[in-house]
Amino acid sequence: MAKKGARDIALDVLNRVEEHQSYSNLELKHVLDREELRAPDAGLVTELVYGTIQRRLTLDTALDRFIRGKKVQTWVKNLLRLSLYQIRFLDRIPDRAVVHEAVEIAKRRGHQGIASMVNGVLRNALRSPDLWDKLGSGDDAARLSIEQSHPEWLVRRWAGQYGIEETRRILESNNRPPRTSIRVNTLKSTRDELLGKLREQFSAVEPSVVSPDGLVMEGGHAAGTEWFRQGLFTVQDESSMLVAPALAADPGMRVLDACAAPGGKTTHIAALMQNRGEIIASDVHPHKRDLIAQNAKRLGITIIEPIVSDALHLGEKKLGTFDRILLDAPCTGFGVIRRKPELKWNKTPDDVKAIAELQYKLLESVAALLAPGGLLVYSTCTIEPEENQLIVQRFVKNHPAFELDRTLADDLPASVRDKIDTTEGFVQVLPHHFESDGFFIARLKRKA
Repeated sequence: MAKKGARDIALDVLNRVEEHQSYSNLELKHVLDREELRAPDAGLVTELVYGTIQRRLTLDTALDRFIRGKKVQTWVKNLLRLSLYQIRFLDRIPDRAVVHEAVEIAKRRGHQGIASMVNGVLRNALRSPDLWDKLGSGDDAARLSIEQSHPEWLVRRWAGQYGIEETRRILESNNRPPRTSIRVNTLKSTRDELLGKLREQFSAVEPSVVSPDGLVMEGGHAAGTEWFRQGLFTVQDESSMLVAPALAADPGMRVLDACAAPGGKTTHIAALMQNRGEIIASDVHPHKRDLIAQNAKRLGITIIEPIVSDALHLGEKKLGTFDRILLDAPCTGFGVIRRKPELKWNKTPDDVKAIAELQYKLLESVAALLAPGGLLVYSTCTIEPEENQLIVQRFVKNHPAFELDRTLADDLPASVRDKIDTTEGFVQVLPHHFESDGFFIARLKRKA
């Protein structure tokens, strides 16, 4: 059997994401781990998958001019989206090559009639040079929705919260390809040592400006290296690397990570504690507990005890109290759209409301386990105030034993503190601030 090309593989991933409602990043990881792809091909597959899903609304609006509501099979529509994405957004690929490859894929997967239809649609698009200039209409939010390919309800929501120009910057950043960022395991190496090793294999590796433990790479499959297997680093977004230091956990302390899987922040906390003390890492799914244990073992960490529990019921486990608690709460994920672009198409305003109520209940539940004088960090990977600031403000108002620790900003790297607004005592990183994930962090203190 002939080896599949990058576009065929990308089409497989797009089909699985749509048919099984799965996450593109997980499907991509599965493919990149399985297929023996050269680095340029792996990069192209990644770009095609993320880009096609990111730009779906723009692409579908263009396609509607040519298929006009006709029933089209999922794989055919994804092939058309994939091809139009290359024509519109990837200048380095000649249009004729895109059309030829799409027609050949259509022949292999379907029949001559489908191939002719694909050929006709793409050639008609090429004969319409003004196609991309006439997609959007209406007010600023409506045009931005089509132009930057985000649901109109979400664009309007963010415009009301952040203003139209800041929203434009958020949307534009969401549509840029994600970078690979890794965190050095300081129990086994230093950032400079790891940087030197990685530059032997990867051409573009630079220190993170967000975290002193982070490195940023362009392209490549970092998790496939021997250094990863040796536990010298873990793959983690730069913004996420701000969470563990915010906990201010010292060696010997007792720490709870209430929603810990897959363990990136948990293992970061352990490294900052110099692998001394105790960390209870809880997750509701048994297979995720195993994932935490595997990551800890690979990194050489021994102080993490993974357990299976719903965070709402941790109080029933008779775990005692903790010096530090991290609640990295489940959320809509609107800060990680560039890594999971399908999120913006699958969420609704009702989802925001429902998840916010769960977050508040989780915060109430785990806060009861914090010792007097202890610190609790509440974090999410979303940029929704309803899931972030409003949750924390509501909790502090209703629980006078807790107060917002406004000194959190003082513990941030200067490069981060100078870029974001921390006047309210919160940390809200937006996607365009550092081309990293959107992340929210707040620190609460239980009065002694």
